[in-house]
Amino acid sequence: MCIILFAWQQHPDFPLMVAANRDEFHHRPAEAARWRGDLLCGLDLAAGGTWLGLTRAGRFAAVTNYREPIQDQTAGARSRGMLPMGFLESDDAPEQWLKKIAAEQDQYGGFNLLVSDSKELWYIGNRGAEPQALAPGIYALSNGLLETQWPKTERGKMLMRQCINNNADTDQILDVLADDQVPEDDQLPNTGVGVELERLVAPIFIQSAAYGTRASTAIRFHSEGGFDFAEQRWQPGGVKAGEASFFTQT
Repeated sequence: MCIILFAWQQHPDFPLMVAANRDEFHHRPAEAARWRGDLLCGLDLAAGGTWLGLTRAGRFAAVTNYREPIQDQTAGARSRGMLPMGFLESDDAPEQWLKKIAAEQDQYGGFNLLVSDSKELWYIGNRGAEPQALAPGIYALSNGLLETQWPKTERGKMLMRQCINNNADTDQILDVLADDQVPEDDQLPNTGVGVELERLVAPIFIQSAAYGTRASTAIRFHSEGGFDFAEQRWQPGGVKAGEASFFTQT
């Protein structure tokens, strides 16, 4: 599971602000975000690819999986992590890239994908969402289709609004991603995975011995070019894995 909170064209200095948690089993190997040529991203060492990344030129991409009962899941012939990696390594405009992906979307397990070239922000979900340009606004994308109203997505949008009103720096955005409020059981979504799992993954920040938030990422794209990027990595039980890493591109 994962969550991506993002504000598109809501601040005069930061046209795109992103707060993203990568949730995964702690035993799955991954590398921290770092520069890999012109690409800044973490790396999934199990299946390849990345969950989120950006380039020196200001391209951005991020993916989440789609929560559904085990009997409805399809593994897909290709790793979902290759979706953001493919866009970041291409020169295609967002619309052009997503139309290519739409034609082969059945080759992947359930996914949601965001891509931007700093001029436009586009979204596709292979569980019923065609490629679409996003209008200015504050959005929350978790493991349903974009703007599915779960307690964590609604709370996340509220916290992002507060960040924008406070001229959020990356530390403030990371604080949003550490929010561990658990909703009451009668507010939990019913996605067919059982109440215990629904309860575990209900907060923005997930913590347990086996599964939880592995990386929190805060990004601010500057209106005059460049960006600020911060990543906090996490160990089992919600323990920090060292200090946050910071990257700046001007």
